[in-house]
Amino acid sequence: MRLRAATDWWRAFRGRSDIRIRSRRAIQAALLLCAPFFLVYATFRLFGIRINITSSLQRGFYVVSQRPSASLVEFCPEGEAASLSLQWGYRMPGGTCPDGGSPLMKPVVAVAGDRVEVTTNGIRVTGKLIPISAAHFKDHRGGLLNPWPIGEYIVPVGSLWVVSDFNIWSFDSRYFGPIPSSLVQHRLRPLWTFHTKVPEP
Repeated sequence: MRLRAATDWWRAFRGRSDIRIRSRRAIQAALLLCAPFFLVYATFRLFGIRINITSSLQRGFYVVSQRPSASLVEFCPEGEAASLSLQWGYRMPGGTCPDGGSPLMKPVVAVAGDRVEVTTNGIRVTGKLIPISAAHFKDHRGGLLNPWPIGEYIVPVGSLWVVSDFNIWSFDSRYFGPIPSSLVQHRLRPLWTFHTKVPEP
């Protein structure tokens, strides 16, 4: 009886029933609704345009640059930094990183050979203090953070330090230290940015 009922349902579904017509129309409507988003996404990827919706940097549009002087990098964090950034919402799911999250976008502040000092007041590079680079033990929503150990470091070959001087709450090298240069996917430069309000200390 069950097999017969299933067969009858399948025949009815394949026929020109109201259910089939409504299902087809719903699928067509969904495709038409999603098509513009897929088109915009494909166009942006083709021309190397990235959208930043976080407040770590100015929100807006950034473009991939081949110039070594481009100071922003797009990279996929690894290890604890990767899991923590997804857990606390610093990265969005559904991205291109191996863990399924979106890449981080950060300014490069130190390269191989530079002297980096991590202090309670912030991070110094070759003696110059980066504004608002002091680490916190909690983020602005109360999430627990583990600052990078205080000390002096020489950046080894194949590594970078990335620190934002735009947002005091930026999740960057003040928490996970230097990153391997191999993690960098692209260098970026601002294309069109908007005024971005950051949480108060």
